Amino acid sequence: MASEDRNEKAEPAMVPQVANPGIIRPPFVYLGAIVVGVLLHFAWPVQLVPHSASGPLGGSAVLVAVVLFVWAVRTLRAADTPVPGNRPTTAIVCKGPFRYSRNPLYLAFSLLQLGVAFSVNSLWLLVTLVPAVALMSLVVIPREERYLESRFPSEYLPYKASVRRWL
Repeated sequence: MASEDRNEKAEPAMVPQVANPGIIRPPFVYLGAIVVGVLLHFAWPVQLVPHSASGPLGGSAVLVAVVLFVWAVRTLRAADTPVPGNRPTTAIVCKGPFRYSRNPLYLAFSLLQLGVAFSVNSLWLLVTLVPAVALMSLVVIPREERYLESRFPSEYLPYKASVRRWL
């Protein structure tokens, strides 16, 4: 009986307290990618698109990114769950942009960097987006998914099966 009690008490300790406890914070991943891309652009400028297209493409992508970000943040706040991944999640949100993507905030960050790449007309900003998205896809998102699966198994697993990770 005593070993069963120990096992039962050990279970909750195995569930992480937050989705993203690490130093790899998503906003800083994208900020770092943008800074490196801008530095590379100044050191060795490589044009991404014709100048006449850079403004409209960049402005459109930035606008979509901002709208998506605001929509996702408002949806999380309406569900009374924190936005930052370093605070405990209180609910699985399936409304708003979360009906279409499990990670609309990360999609917004990616679109923002794409928009900046077009606006600055820099191939380097597009190139540095690739490792940022890879880091998110291979490290950050899987860690968050494990957290949500362990914290909300009956809610998160069906949601995960029915909604794409990105879009």
